[in-house]
Order: sequence, then C-alpha cells, then structure tokens
Amino acid sequence: MSAYLLRRLLTTVPLLIGINLLTFVLFFVINSPEDMARMHLGQKHVTQEGIAKWTHERGYDLPLFYNGKAEGLEVLTKTIFVEKSLGLFLFRFGHSDAGRDIGADIRQRMGPSLAIAVPSLIVGLLMDISLALLLVFFRLTYLEVWGAALCIMLMSISTLFYIIGGQFLVGKCLQWVPISGYDSGLEAIRFIVLPVLIGTLAGVGSGVRWYRTLFLEEIEQDYVRTARAKGLSEAKVLTVHVLKNAMIPILTGVVVVLPLLFTGSLLTESFFAIPGLGSYTIDAINQQDFAIVRAMVFLGSFLYILGLLLTDISYMLVDPRVRLQD
Repeated sequence: MSAYLLRRLLTTVPLLIGINLLTFVLFFVINSPEDMARMHLGQKHVTQEGIAKWTHERGYDLPLFYNGKAEGLEVLTKTIFVEKSLGLFLFRFGHSDAGRDIGADIRQRMGPSLAIAVPSLIVGLLMDISLALLLVFFRLTYLEVWGAALCIMLMSISTLFYIIGGQFLVGKCLQWVPISGYDSGLEAIRFIVLPVLIGTLAGVGSGVRWYRTLFLEEIEQDYVRTARAKGLSEAKVLTVHVLKNAMIPILTGVVVVLPLLFTGSLLTESFFAIPGLGSYTIDAINQQDFAIVRAMVFLGSFLYILGLLLTDISYMLVDPRVRLQD
C-alpha cells in the first residue's frame, strides 16, 4: 500500500512542473508582458512609455529565465519565472495587476464557493444514485422508459435556462429567496438555497443516466445471479451488491467535480452575484487581470491532480485488487 501511494505521489510532481511551465509559456511567452500591457491599457491610445511603466510596476520587465545584468544567484532568481511562477508551488500567488493580495482574496472567497459546491455535490450525488437505482429496479417497465426519456430531455436544456428560469420563478414571482447576493453566518442559507437547487437540477439528467448505465452493466454479472439464487430481494441486491461494486466508476466521476468545490462555478456565482472564486475568475478575465487568471489556472490544476490522488487512495478502500497489486 505504501509503495502504491509513493508511486502515485511521485507522478504528481512532474505533472505539476509541466502545468506550471505550460502556464508560464501561455502567459509570458505566447502572450508577452507587452501584449498584456496593451490589452490592459487599451490598444488605441497606449504609448511605449505607458507600456514600460505598466510592466515595470508589476515586475514584468525582468528577463524570463536568465538575467544577464544581475550578479550571483540573482541571474536566476531575478527573473519573471522565479518571481511569478516558482512561488505558485508554495501557494505564494503574489499580487494582482491591480495590487490586491491574491492569496487573501482566495481565502476570503473560498467560503462562499464551498457553501454552494459542497451541498450541490452531496445532494446531487445522493439524488442521482437513488433515482438511477429506482430506474434499474423498475427496468423493462414504462417507468424506466419515461425516466430515461426525461433524463435526455433534462440533459438537452442549457444550464442558463435553469438559472434564469429559477431566478424568475422562485426569486421574482414567488419571492421565496433572494435572486442574488450573499451574507455571512446563517443568513447565507437564504442566498445559497436557490443556487444549490439549480445546480442539483441541472445535473440530474446526465447523472441519473450515467449511473443507470453503470448499474445495468453490473446487474448482469455472475455475482448478482448468485445473490438472487440465495434468495436475496431485488432491492437488497441493488443497494448492497450492485452499488458496492459500482463504486470505482462512481468515484471516478466524483473526482471530475472536486476542483469546483474550491474554484467555484463560473456561471452560478456570476448570475447570483456570489462572491466566490468562480466570480473572482470571471471578474479577473473581464478586467484582464492576468495575475489572478494565472493563479486560478494553477490552483484548479493542482486541485484536479489532488483529486486524482484521492481517487487512487479510495480505490484501495473499495477494491482489494488494487491492494494486491502493491
């Protein structure tokens, strides 16, 4: 087990290095600091003096990898790569192009993002699995046929429709909850109920259809026929045996959304004016604040790799064959 975990940990290091290098190339080589200055200051009325001032104030006027004008170790450390990218490995995100502390902003906005993402994930997962098991229980009946058709219909509806329709119906017409905004403490519940409800409803079609497919594949296995031959009820076969043996693909599907727990949902937070990391990223893109975008890209990639590592660990808990391969 320890050797298995060690191998997985060692594979994450080159992945993070590659992501960091790729992010650096995208933001500083392909899109040079002069290009960033022109986009930030405006293409028409920008001057060379304005570009030089903008890049100097943000430390973008340094060489990329090697500073021939410096002395000693500063030939390597006094570079854009070390000052702007190397610190990301230590979660030192630095300051935005507007001068704000990115690390402080992330810590402040992480709470609202988690307040929406965690309930949406838990409620959505429980609902999807329960409805998928229900369709499998009533397989080859009209309930399964109409349920599958309803899932396809729900998958065909855009998330924007759920957001706008939910705001209009629940927030404006019925006035049960606020349409937008956020508050601290228990008052935040009023603001997150509708986003969580919409987030769950928007994903129920694809989720139920996906889990239904997994359960239908498992239900034809030999161990299911053996369990039925022992006299177990169909409900117990589904909830005990089929669900347990389908946990590996379920865990794989859950890891895809793990980064959203921290980075937030871009559309939901923007439309509901939730001060989370999703709206933080959208605002940075609109304001062309490349330092924030670069930090969020690296943070999202790191969280995704961390999710893959956690998935590998969970595999050992639900599948003895993984432990036997160690």
